[in-house]
Amino acid sequence: MEVWIQVLQSIMDPGVLLYLLFGVLVGSFLGALPGLTATMGIAILTPITFWFSPAKGFAMLIGVWNSAIWAGGIAAILVNTPGTPASIATTFDGYTMTKQGNAKLALQINTVFSVFGGLFSTFVLMIAAFPLARFAIKFGPAEYFMLGLFGLTMMISVSGNSMIKGALMGFAGLLISTVGLDPMIASKRFTFGSMDLLMGVSFIPVMIGMFGVGEILYQVSISKSDDFIDHDDDAKKIEFGEKHLTWKDIKHLGPLSILCAAISSVVGAIPAAGGDIASIICWGQAKRLSKHPEEFGKGSKEGLTSSCVGNNGVLGGALTTMLTLGIPGDAATAILIGSLMMYGMQPGPRMFVENQDFVITIMLLMIVANIIIFVYGLLTTKVSIKLLSVKKQFIWISVLVLCMVGSFALNNSLFDVIIMLVAGGLGFLLKRMDYAPGPFILGLLLGKIIESNLRRTLSLTMGSYEFLYTHPIVIVLEILILMALLSPVFKRIKQRRKI
Repeated sequence: MEVWIQVLQSIMDPGVLLYLLFGVLVGSFLGALPGLTATMGIAILTPITFWFSPAKGFAMLIGVWNSAIWAGGIAAILVNTPGTPASIATTFDGYTMTKQGNAKLALQINTVFSVFGGLFSTFVLMIAAFPLARFAIKFGPAEYFMLGLFGLTMMISVSGNSMIKGALMGFAGLLISTVGLDPMIASKRFTFGSMDLLMGVSFIPVMIGMFGVGEILYQVSISKSDDFIDHDDDAKKIEFGEKHLTWKDIKHLGPLSILCAAISSVVGAIPAAGGDIASIICWGQAKRLSKHPEEFGKGSKEGLTSSCVGNNGVLGGALTTMLTLGIPGDAATAILIGSLMMYGMQPGPRMFVENQDFVITIMLLMIVANIIIFVYGLLTTKVSIKLLSVKKQFIWISVLVLCMVGSFALNNSLFDVIIMLVAGGLGFLLKRMDYAPGPFILGLLLGKIIESNLRRTLSLTMGSYEFLYTHPIVIVLEILILMALLSPVFKRIKQRRKI
């Protein structure tokens, strides 16, 4: 308890709180504007945080992450366009409430219950993380090899409409991860005589390029002339209404929100199952248990509450998996792992021993971030529509400048900028061809972990692969991998039979 009090005092430092507040403001802007995701925001700001202390830098990233997911509901409610993928289910009832003249009520529900989901899942993180880390610390190289493969497989299994495309992207990321010095004997591999490639292809510039530049290029390519018109007149047409969230509403929606928060926390702990999946699951369960299921999709407060809780309720679960096992469940947590590695920390069970203070710092930052979002969200309900009136060309130019500056500032290297631009072009092409970049990023990040642990295992077993069927944890992970790969196939077969 003494450690927790000391960490709490440290994050109450005005500097840390200022960076956290700045992250919340940036996240609310990125989340509310369709196309600018939380992943993009974290990717762009990560190299900038390199110049701050770990507490201040991660405070900014935590603020962006939590705030952007919440703010995605603003666009979903007001203009029927999810600001982030996690807000897809919010459009089901949120926009209908806006058309009914109850935008104020819908935005308040979004703020209050998104924050509740975030706080609930953070408490789950605080309770579950340390016991899980104590169990995971018993893992050997064989278990870590299979765990890395499991994390990559889960991302591949949910990568768009084609699992084959996801597998190709994951494999490509693994191949690029082999560039540089061999992790075991330090021999040069695929460097082509370049000193800049001795340490491998830098993760941060690739990430910035794919999720920043690639996304902007794609948005420019699909934009129409209407996208460059000031939509302030449309904003004025939205009626906020006089209805607001009451204590009676909160009391009525309380049991449902607790159930959805528990569901989303579990879903969030599953690699690759993000806020979009959790919110849809929560919405479906709420409809099934409701006394008035016919109201869902027609402006139901229960429906909107369930989706909002699901949005932010996954974050604590995702952090639990990321911190305890070192496995990113999606692109956003992959970037956060990269950020921790940039600070000299390796997420996983050892972090709970070597960097226990910082683990607690992350947990408490999550709580404070949600408190800030709660106050900020309720105070800015009526002005939130103004965010949607910002012209896209200004946003695109700003993002591109930040991408250039961030890539260069990391190592003061023009080579990193070149990698970022190449990755941006590749990200654009992948987007156009419907290839998900997430598996590529995870393959690049997990490649060295998978390779080094496999080779250590083979060294310990004298080249034998018997660990694949003699280690209980490895066997369990193998079963989970097979289930992840085969479940989409079974779903398609089932759908064809219905047709």
